Amino acid sequence: MSELVLGLGFQKTLRNVLTAFEKELVRVTGSPRRLTVRGEGLTVTTERKEYEGPFDSYEISLKQDFFPLKEVRQLAQANPSLCSMLEEDGVLKILCPPLGTAITEEMHELVDHISELLKMPEVWRGEGANYRAERISTELIFQALSQYHASDVHLSPGLNPLFRTDNEIHQSEIIGAMSGEQILNLIRDIAPSDFWAEFERTKQTSFSFHQRGLGYARVSAFIKQGAPHCTLRFLPEKIPSFEDLNVPEKVMVELAGLHRGLLLVTGMTGSGKTTTCAALIDWINAHKSLHILTIENPIEYVHRNRRSLVSQRSLGTDVLSFNDAVTGALRHDPDVILIGEMRDPDTIRSAINAAATGHLVVSTLHSNTAAEVVNRIVSFFDPIERDLVKLQLRDCMRCVICQRLVPKIGGGRIPALEFLFNDIKPIADGISAGNTDLIRIGMQQSISHSIVFEAYLHDLYKAGKIDLEQAREYSSEESMFDQMRMGTYSIPRLDTIKNQSAHEMFKT
Repeated sequence: MSELVLGLGFQKTLRNVLTAFEKELVRVTGSPRRLTVRGEGLTVTTERKEYEGPFDSYEISLKQDFFPLKEVRQLAQANPSLCSMLEEDGVLKILCPPLGTAITEEMHELVDHISELLKMPEVWRGEGANYRAERISTELIFQALSQYHASDVHLSPGLNPLFRTDNEIHQSEIIGAMSGEQILNLIRDIAPSDFWAEFERTKQTSFSFHQRGLGYARVSAFIKQGAPHCTLRFLPEKIPSFEDLNVPEKVMVELAGLHRGLLLVTGMTGSGKTTTCAALIDWINAHKSLHILTIENPIEYVHRNRRSLVSQRSLGTDVLSFNDAVTGALRHDPDVILIGEMRDPDTIRSAINAAATGHLVVSTLHSNTAAEVVNRIVSFFDPIERDLVKLQLRDCMRCVICQRLVPKIGGGRIPALEFLFNDIKPIADGISAGNTDLIRIGMQQSISHSIVFEAYLHDLYKAGKIDLEQAREYSSEESMFDQMRMGTYSIPRLDTIKNQSAHEMFKT
């Protein structure tokens, strides 16, 4: 780690200074066995045999130009059993305890007495050394991920591994508090050479790692406060089925059976979008003889050829950008194209073009509801392009799945899904107009196969899978869910939105 600079104000003793630096270093880089601090005219180095507990030696170096050393010499000479003294080139060094002896409480007190004779600076610089260096076992980490049913593990200096299970962070005792050096070595060990070079150059990188027999991980490594951190998102080797995911198999099979168009899986970070896409692709792979092309950053779930040929391309390794990959994909004879995430106008434009030319395009997007996806996509474009994009979406968008993971009764989480099928004229009109309210009302009409979160959550609640509090919390509109529960909810008529629009025009 680079040098740490701390403003400590007035401190009475050098031990207070060392304690303050130790606490900061433990938080940032882990627990050191050697610690050196420097102020104007003096340097103090302290060491210990273990990574925790009191330090058991001090070396205090004082420059004669900054301190009157007569009283310090006298104090050291008066306590030969507690310290030894060496003076060279205008620098007085005091070693406590003397070589070959063990430190005692009287020696700690002597360091405090020496401190009283010095004018202590307010600003200090320092660094630790001799951190934990033993390698972190990736096998042990993956075994714990599987055992805890965790989605992620966070590796941070000064802390035990932190596992995310059912969206809550828990500390594990499988490994003690780690050092920055250990985490840096882990990143170096598991990162492909190009990604390690990227990490050294840009201070962050993301790549995929395979622990054979246990699973894959999407690894995100970055620097924070000068120290390395690492997060692993766990992905099992076996791709979950629709049944494993607790999603409606009949609907998902219908979607996986599409021949063309745009299919979006949306939701917030950590809602399981990637896993749902992987299950869709796996079903196609198992039941159809097609060419499936995936473009990911990085590759997450690994698909083996079954009935289909699967070509997986990783951003940075196999292709430079999503846009280049999607544009080039049209020349690779694909039937199905999976785009890891639609994150910029060029990628979205290429995805729409691919869907419009007879391919099934599956991708993900961050959004809170299915109805707002159109405006979320359109927001990526300049105003002059937006009307055209909405018309293109109207023609090529087949379905939007939006999902939220809801705590289950008895533990674990279950997905709540919202389906926006572009299967009736009001929904198509809402898409072309970018009218979220019209889309949402259209989704509730009985002639559409769409379903809103509130209805799906109501079904989960009635089935005894989630409790009332969670059902209400994860609804987009609590009042709507409450009315469904009490049997008083009435589906809005389509002319409601038309009358509202006419009223708004009249006021204008």
